[in-house]
Amino acid sequence: MVRPYTVSNGRTKPSVTLDLLSMVRATGRALKVDLTPEHSLALEISRAPVTVAEIGAHLRLPVAVAKILLSDLIDQGAVTARPPDPAADPADRDILQRVLDGLHKRLLQ
Repeated sequence: MVRPYTVSNGRTKPSVTLDLLSMVRATGRALKVDLTPEHSLALEISRAPVTVAEIGAHLRLPVAVAKILLSDLIDQGAVTARPPDPAADPADRDILQRVLDGLHKRLLQ
């Protein structure tokens, strides 16, 4: 088992402000640096638009650590991020139910 902050080299703050619902997507830009396995997996997951929270869940890391990894990728131009849609109501019961259903589906497979 690797402690989460070992993955971020002890860093506790991302270089870019990211929200849990920020949408992240890979740019397809080739990188000239070697990526850690966690960076590579985050990049692979973000080939399709995905939220920061989902990437953290896929990596099985705290979201704070996922944000640091994603900010590294953003700094290198490998991914872009945009803020969540302001029209989305985070307290919308239908949206929350769909999120819960999706989590159940993924976690109970």
